[in-house]
Amino acid sequence: MSDVIKLLPDSVANQIAAGEVIQRPASVIKELVENAMDAGATKVDIYLKDAGRTLIQVVDNGQGMSPTDARLAFERHSTSKITSAEDLFSLRTMGFRGEALASIAAISQVELRTKRKGDELGTQLMISASVCDSQEPCACSEGSNFKIKNIFFNVPARRKFLKSNQVELSNIIKEFEKLALVNHDVEFTLTHNERLMYKLLPGTFKQRIVALLGNAIDGQLLPLTVDTSLVQVSGFVCRPENARKRNALQYMFVNGRYMRHPYFHKAVQMSYSGLIPEDEQPNYFLMFTVAPETIDVNIHPTKTEIKFENEMPIWQILSAAVKESLGRFSSAPSIEFDVEGAPEIPVYDKSKPGEMPPQGVDPSYNPFREGRRKGFANPTTNWEELYKNFEQKAGRQNDVRPVGAGTEIREESVWAESEGDNATTGLTYMQIKERYILLPVQSGVMVVDQHRAHLLVIYTRLISEIENKAVSSQSVLFPEVISLSPSQSVILAKLEPELEPLGFGLSRLSANEWSVTAMPMSMEGAEVKDVIRSVIDAVENGGEAPGSVLSRRVALSVARNAAIKYGRALDVEEMERLVADLLQLPNPNYTPDGKRVLYIMPIETITKNFQ
Repeated sequence: MSDVIKLLPDSVANQIAAGEVIQRPASVIKELVENAMDAGATKVDIYLKDAGRTLIQVVDNGQGMSPTDARLAFERHSTSKITSAEDLFSLRTMGFRGEALASIAAISQVELRTKRKGDELGTQLMISASVCDSQEPCACSEGSNFKIKNIFFNVPARRKFLKSNQVELSNIIKEFEKLALVNHDVEFTLTHNERLMYKLLPGTFKQRIVALLGNAIDGQLLPLTVDTSLVQVSGFVCRPENARKRNALQYMFVNGRYMRHPYFHKAVQMSYSGLIPEDEQPNYFLMFTVAPETIDVNIHPTKTEIKFENEMPIWQILSAAVKESLGRFSSAPSIEFDVEGAPEIPVYDKSKPGEMPPQGVDPSYNPFREGRRKGFANPTTNWEELYKNFEQKAGRQNDVRPVGAGTEIREESVWAESEGDNATTGLTYMQIKERYILLPVQSGVMVVDQHRAHLLVIYTRLISEIENKAVSSQSVLFPEVISLSPSQSVILAKLEPELEPLGFGLSRLSANEWSVTAMPMSMEGAEVKDVIRSVIDAVENGGEAPGSVLSRRVALSVARNAAIKYGRALDVEEMERLVADLLQLPNPNYTPDGKRVLYIMPIETITKNFQ
């Protein structure tokens, strides 16, 4: 029997490695810009075509490469950053594995022009799918000029799974934001399809944040600085009132590298406890500086997961610093009254002998003295009568709310939950924990989730209006202004024509600010900002979709935000109307995203539990 284990060719091995390092066009930009930073570049220009599918060009003014280095740089595990395994624990550069350029060359067509400072000529290198087609001298500027063409051209399966241009461009902008924020002393430009999107000049960290995210964020930033023997933390946290339910601006960097660290994120989140609702997230921009030997960045190929040696003490330092910043800069403003020209009010002081009280003031008046208030014989001795049964009523209200009898409700539409005709009359409704509605039916007890039930009713009504092209829209008296991140603004610009037939009126005020001038009638009670952001989030995560799918995503986002919230007490009429509307639907059992709406507990199950 012949041997079955074979050594893979380098071209195949490179394509496998590229799947970990290069996931989409944004990954190419990350790797090339980080290499430019390691080369000492002070200016980086990025040019894109078709969101990076056709062309990604990164031009820097770094130190450049010699002809030999340029050719060797595209071999796997070739790097100038480390020479031994010990160097992994004292890294001061962004790259170190020597896999990025080899991975990029394995799945694209690469053209490199590079020249070192002081050299008369540079070198031009052409590579296609890891194969070097040519290398020759050329005249070029100092630094490096990478052109990455037709990404994944030889891996059609990977190219097919790239999302729409607006989603890929959104991901590129997110990566660009991280790189531009941490390297705020470097000049950046980003051009897409020959349109200049960003031109960022060198400046301070705060100036770079404002340049990227807009002037509106300037007033939200609270400075944070702490310097200890373990860590130096600097940056900004945002005011509690600017917290977001989704798409929060959360950036952490360590030693000039972007990182994702759930443990430190929790420290920041807990510092806002009591200041923001539980379902909201704070915005922050934090830079950590630690000794390189106390962290490990060699965990994942993307190098965004960082392991800290002193996680627990840094957690405590970070938590204390955030609380101090919030307490120092986010105090409530004092109220100052204009008292100029106001008359002086005389004050009677009985300790001064001979002083008479102001005219019309009875110094012996006591409103709690017996007989002073009509209808109260002696208030100070009747507290027990006044608060009689108070605790009993309060306890019943907080737990179970019996609210009386309703009208006839039929249960035939709950096909999957019961058998036969469960028509009942004189139903008694109960609300438990201001979350569930209970009502008896012939087969047992029905439990309805009030938020999901209302969500399903609104969603079904919206879909019917959309299909019949009868969506009712209403103008907004005071237009709502929404501030978005650059990546979100790109997606919303593409969605604007799709949202107009659904009843939305949008107007772009600036690069990242939009005004909502009209919205669907069904959105009454919903938060406009949350709806728009949830629609953007759904498109970003779900990719490009046909109009019908997009309409359902919008309808679900509207219904989710407009539906009755948990914790709201309902009276009998509201519960009766909600249950009646729910049971008239063709399938009232599950929400569009598959969550259970109602449950019927059979009488047999109840009886069995009492045996």
